[in-house]
Amino acid sequence: MRVRAISFALIGIVSFGLGCKSKTADKPVADNKPKLGIRPHGDETIQPDMTKVPADLAKVFDYIDAHIDEHVENLQKWIQQPSISNSGEGIPESAEMVKGFFDKLGCQQTRVYDVGTTEYGTPGNPVVYAHCDEGAPKTLVIYWQYDTMPVTQPENWVAPPFEGRIVDGKTAGVNPDFKKVLIGRGATNSKGPEMAGLNAIMSMKAVMGKLPVNLIFVAEGDEERMDIGLRKFMKDHSDLFKDGDAMLGGGGSEGCVYVELMTSGKSWGRGPTVSDIHGVFKRTTDSPAWRHIQMLASLTSKDGNTPLIKGWFDNIVKPTPEQLEALKKQGEKTDLAVLAKNNGVARFIADTPEKFLEMGRYGTSFNLDGIWGGNMYAGGAGAILPNKITSKHGFRYVPNMNGLDLVKKLRAQLDANGYKDVEMKLIGDVPWAKNPSRDTDISHAGDAASAMMGLQARPEMPAAGGYWPAYVFTDQEVGEKVGNVMLPMGGARAGSGGRAHAANEYFVIEGAGKTYGYAGAEKTVAATIYNYSKMTTVAPKPKSH
Repeated sequence: MRVRAISFALIGIVSFGLGCKSKTADKPVADNKPKLGIRPHGDETIQPDMTKVPADLAKVFDYIDAHIDEHVENLQKWIQQPSISNSGEGIPESAEMVKGFFDKLGCQQTRVYDVGTTEYGTPGNPVVYAHCDEGAPKTLVIYWQYDTMPVTQPENWVAPPFEGRIVDGKTAGVNPDFKKVLIGRGATNSKGPEMAGLNAIMSMKAVMGKLPVNLIFVAEGDEERMDIGLRKFMKDHSDLFKDGDAMLGGGGSEGCVYVELMTSGKSWGRGPTVSDIHGVFKRTTDSPAWRHIQMLASLTSKDGNTPLIKGWFDNIVKPTPEQLEALKKQGEKTDLAVLAKNNGVARFIADTPEKFLEMGRYGTSFNLDGIWGGNMYAGGAGAILPNKITSKHGFRYVPNMNGLDLVKKLRAQLDANGYKDVEMKLIGDVPWAKNPSRDTDISHAGDAASAMMGLQARPEMPAAGGYWPAYVFTDQEVGEKVGNVMLPMGGARAGSGGRAHAANEYFVIEGAGKTYGYAGAEKTVAATIYNYSKMTTVAPKPKSH
């Protein structure tokens, strides 16, 4: 999952009605539904520099302001459709819903692809593809994920996770200056920013008649499952992107590989071998569960923060003095206490912002994402001696490390530690991708959009801080290339959200101070697309239209 805000997808949709019209639908019907009353400018002190905004784009900005209630309702409707890739809940329905978004936009080609069984032995979730030909010289590719993480602790939410309720910042547990914040699973990762983007695109089309660029959308339902379906789709269908000139959004990516480890009495040759047994037998019988805990403890330092796996840090690229200096300057503007509160943690490992930023962008991690087996009923008794325990682990890694190499090193360490019986299953691997070039039309368009919106241009960042499948799209160096799509990436971003994968995931609807709300997020996307359509330092690919 993309923790970078998150993975920097910039897309969404406007008013969509996918039901059938009745024959009497042409009669005017009073709309008695209460309005959300969203203030498009909230309590923002930041604002666009209208002297830099052309007249036709200014009309788009006005349209966004006038329709902001509808645009937020679009996000609420999408949030209300669960799309949990780990369990499969709502995935087929969500794929069709996303296809409906692209149909509503007027894309000539829209299709839900069944990708089949992936190389990891697991069926991939559907990929939604759309091609919108506006007769323009240039084509932008837009990536989405439509899947979200499960809701693991519903009791910790201040509003039901699939309601899309709007609350004030204080209730949400964030900056109380924000008067309206939307709570919901997918609010920031990634339906919120995606919906803002397509709201912007639909607004441009409504005002301008047609878009100044052609669009290609690809929406996957496996981002939270290591992009396994998209990986196969890009192997099989790279030709669908042959018209693409650039990607809107995106950026570099860290690498991430996932494995499951299982200790069982059957493989160990001790303890229960067929099924869980009565807990009374622990007096006389070995426990695979305790063996699993001891095995995990042998793989890290006592605090769990340093992997004790031989060769783990081989090939890691350390930050240069110039990069460390840049982190120091950024650290001067970073409040660790506020950052910790907003993300729901007591404190970070590092004591200084500079070290925190270095760890987050150039460090690696070996995480215990989950563990299960035996008596899983919270709060109840019930004597069980489990016959097997399984744990799930994500390794975050950076250039020039290799995910599959780390898995081999883990296997070797388990064997060396005396745990040859522990079984290991590879779930998936997302290789790293280095940052896009800043000297491209799409990157310069993002800088121009930032200037229009009164934002600072995005600083150069290392390829870390959250993974996404950049390696299948980028024209930069990657850990592994799959398919033949090679696109420059860039753009500008605005708006704010947080708590991806956590309780009370949110996106700011009404901004405050120097933080834009939902309208500002939409305008920034529109400004990026508009500016890109006007910049041609690199000749676009020939189009058949």
